[in-house]
Amino acid sequence: MFDFSIVTTWFDSLLRDTLGLGSFLSVLIECVLVGLFILIAYALLAIVLIFMERKVCAYFQCRLGPMRVGPWGVFQVFADVVKMLIKEIFFVDKADKLLYAIAPFLVLIGSVGAFAFMPWNKGAHILDFNLGVFLLTAISSIGVVGIFLAGWSSNNKYSVVSAMRGAVQLISYEMSLCLCLITAVVLTGTMQLSGIIEAQENGWLIFRGHIPAIIAFIVFLIAGNAEANRGPFDLAEAESELTAGYHTEYSGMGFGFFYLAEYLNMFIIAGLAATIFLGGWMPLHIAGLDGFNAVMDYIPGIVWFLAKAFLIVWIMLWIKWSFPRLRIDQILKLEWKYLMPLALLNLVIMTLVVAFGLHF
Repeated sequence: MFDFSIVTTWFDSLLRDTLGLGSFLSVLIECVLVGLFILIAYALLAIVLIFMERKVCAYFQCRLGPMRVGPWGVFQVFADVVKMLIKEIFFVDKADKLLYAIAPFLVLIGSVGAFAFMPWNKGAHILDFNLGVFLLTAISSIGVVGIFLAGWSSNNKYSVVSAMRGAVQLISYEMSLCLCLITAVVLTGTMQLSGIIEAQENGWLIFRGHIPAIIAFIVFLIAGNAEANRGPFDLAEAESELTAGYHTEYSGMGFGFFYLAEYLNMFIIAGLAATIFLGGWMPLHIAGLDGFNAVMDYIPGIVWFLAKAFLIVWIMLWIKWSFPRLRIDQILKLEWKYLMPLALLNLVIMTLVVAFGLHF
């Protein structure tokens, strides 16, 4: 398995020693390059996910999806991006101008900040703190503030109702999401994402942790769907009731930021599930089968990570286009009466499994 830290260490020594740029300029150049990578990867993944959802949705509904712009409609998303870039950005007369303008950036900041924690390959992680799981959940929660401010500042009754729904739903399902992450932390003994992946070298967590790990994975997917505001949990954007929801009064790239963040939040949930429960960039290793493990190591880590993440994205799309939208009372009942008690009980069981050494 190739360690990407070899490349980053070489590039750092190139800037500092060979070119003699000094510590400040070297760090500045590295930060700029990392920022460009995040933005480019963010934009490319958003394009792929938008096109993927349209085609998967069409498949489930027995139709073709976008077919006119480019072969098989591959350039349709690019046409939509150009259209969105040239659309006029307007402000609502009686809106709170400052909060109205800040809200899309808060949603985007929360999404980009969480995206920076994704471990693409061994040694290829931008942010990897020893409290990575805690920081990831903290940064991603910034988006809730942006959603609530967008609805409240628009001075639109439909947007206000949507913002209240969105805030209540996201705050509620964060409980189950965090409990599932804590369950994984208990089993691996670390909150550092790279450490969690390394702990799965001889078996992914979903296999090593017995039934509690499988339950945590399923609850994580359900809560993750709600956190990403995906169907059947998309009550904040119920078009039949609230037009476009909390971003009804936004146009141009103001609306585009919300659109981008929604799709990338879906990838972040999928990438986090792949990292925590399916080993991230770690190949499939089976203890005792050294030949099989050696063959699996030839597949690059980034291929493993993206394959696992997009498999979970496909499952999330499958769920969205298979189930009808729930009511807000049904969503909250599912969380507070079923998922959170189940996640709490599952955490206690996992603690007992680790304490008595019953895991693989």
